[in-house]
Amino acid sequence: MILKVDGVEFSYNSTPVLKEVKFEIEEGEVIAILGPNGAGKSTLLKCMNGILKPKKGVIMIENLPVDLIGTCEMARKVGYVPQSSNGSFMSVFDAVLLGRKPYIKWGPDKRDLELVEETLKLMRLEEIALKRTNELSGGELQKVMLARALVQNPRILFLDEPINNLDIKNQLEIMRI
Repeated sequence: MILKVDGVEFSYNSTPVLKEVKFEIEEGEVIAILGPNGAGKSTLLKCMNGILKPKKGVIMIENLPVDLIGTCEMARKVGYVPQSSNGSFMSVFDAVLLGRKPYIKWGPDKRDLELVEETLKLMRLEEIALKRTNELSGGELQKVMLARALVQNPRILFLDEPINNLDIKNQLEIMRI
């Protein structure tokens, strides 16, 4: 079991969003969380990633409670792409390189740079590698955020509406990857 969610409950102030959520995921499984807008899908992902703390229940990754996993170790285990992101003044290359941060001690080594280049190529982002992320379209930025999560080489990927803002061609390509 790579992920276990057991009896998770979460509320925003006094408004319950998650109630007694329970499931397990084995290594290699792909699951989708489906439901209408406002049902708590993003909240559940944030709880599973340790961004939000459930009011009740436990979430375990590789038999460790999420709240006991340090941030660096969590970033090695879990890649997360939220449903929306903002660009910044950093380049696409640097934004993707940030995904290697959990592995970098003093500065990126040759392997880190190679992984970024391979991932940029995989995601067909090489031509915009030096462009600032705040100059990108919504779809281009989404691909950058996905590339950053992939370059982390995590054991688990939490993708919140991963094909959000992508045209149909890129939606199919990302789903293939």
